[in-house]
Amino acid sequence: MTTYSIRSGDTLGAIARRFNTSVDKLAKANGISNPNKIYAGQKLVVDGFDAPKATGGGSGGSSYTVKSGDTLSGIAGRHGTTVAALAQANGISNPNRIFAGQRLTIPGSGGAAPSAPASGGGGGSSYTVRSGDTLSGIAGRHGTSVGALQQANGIRNPNLIYVGQKLTIPGGGAAPGRPSNPPPVGGVGGPKPAPGGSAGVTVAQLRGVMPNLSQAKAEQYLPHLNQAMAEANITTPQRKAMFLAQLAHESGQLRYMEEIASGAAYEGRRDLGNTQPGDGVRYKGRGPIQLTGRANYRAAGQALGIDLEGNPARAKDPDVAFRIAGWYWQSRNLNSYADAGNFREVTRRINGGYNGMADREAYYRRAQDVF
Repeated sequence: MTTYSIRSGDTLGAIARRFNTSVDKLAKANGISNPNKIYAGQKLVVDGFDAPKATGGGSGGSSYTVKSGDTLSGIAGRHGTTVAALAQANGISNPNRIFAGQRLTIPGSGGAAPSAPASGGGGGSSYTVRSGDTLSGIAGRHGTSVGALQQANGIRNPNLIYVGQKLTIPGGGAAPGRPSNPPPVGGVGGPKPAPGGSAGVTVAQLRGVMPNLSQAKAEQYLPHLNQAMAEANITTPQRKAMFLAQLAHESGQLRYMEEIASGAAYEGRRDLGNTQPGDGVRYKGRGPIQLTGRANYRAAGQALGIDLEGNPARAKDPDVAFRIAGWYWQSRNLNSYADAGNFREVTRRINGGYNGMADREAYYRRAQDVF
């Protein structure tokens, strides 16, 4: 009997695509009455379905199935190609929008390891940071570590890199796409995950915490949410429960990626960095954690390598919005309070007070049941 063990971030739809079948057939073969209710570790019978296509095929290239937490730049780096080449080969118009279970064609010579980058002398090379880059992604593409990159470039905070910054890539690492050690789950240079933890949630878990979130929206948001949780090291059940409970309250179960009010109430709020006419409306709350104020937009943009101060509307786009929420969580050291079970302090550091505490606690209790 051939079986498949469900992994964190899997959906029945993605698994069905992987085995060239339908959700209905998979559900029927495994006695699943609700396709949204599957869980990590669950064994599925996949007898009679086509096995997933093997990667590393013919001379025209290979294929790769996107996993939860993947980014197009990370996939490109691991396979010795570029984001542009991947996007062109797969008809991807927005490189930030890929999803778990998506099958990608890897252009090139059948997945052979790419040649090492040209050396810049002295055993290393250089790299110019581009929009959307993270230090861990750059490290993975060049076969080095976040720590080595920090040391070679005098970077104290691995979250603070910016577009156009020139980095020295230390020599002696593996060729790009073949790192000697996998990049840390901490994403943008965060610490290693807590013992026993793993990043990512499933559609069923997400909707278990937020029952009013539609299936379609949950599937759309999940890869971006899981990437953000990996980058912020939100890997344990306790951290996941607190993080999702706060997001559920702040965004109305992810229904509102932009504050309904005009933002005029924030006009002149110097504590938010709103010092210019129109800043209140321009930098009103956006994203699942409702980023507010020019100063916060600037700080988040600098950390993520995105010009949010110049283009604040990007803060409501899912590929950016969830990363902002992860950055905000990590920058305020909220994992430590989550580990201590201090939901009240997590609330205070997000809200500045305890507004909506009963609602937040209700989501938290639901999340605890889920995880």
